[in-house]
Amino acid sequence: MRGLIVREPYATWIVEGKKIWEIRKQNTKIRGEILIINKRRALGKVRLVDVLGPFTAEELVKHKDKHLADYEFLKSYSKGKPLYAWVLSDAEKFDNPKKVEIANGAQIWANVRRLKI
Repeated sequence: MRGLIVREPYATWIVEGKKIWEIRKQNTKIRGEILIINKRRALGKVRLVDVLGPFTAEELVKHKDKHLADYEFLKSYSKGKPLYAWVLSDAEKFDNPKKVEIANGAQIWANVRRLKI
């Protein structure tokens, strides 16, 4: 299964269903169920259903209720380049985070080799 590596507090907000757009610097063709991973722990899973954009930071700030990032973060993160909104649905937070084995150096996507219950 694929896992998307997300830093906190965004990872928790995603699996709680509070954050339904994940802002990234690139598009993706990946769709379907994915794990949300933070610090080699799967916090839960969601469905990646669409990608919107490209957007500027100024355009995205109008949708803060979906991605929960403030303008300064968006501007700094984008470094003047376009951003994409990865649209998420069906969030499910695990009662207990599960340890995952992922390849060293994984930064965006991780092919989860093993989910430890």
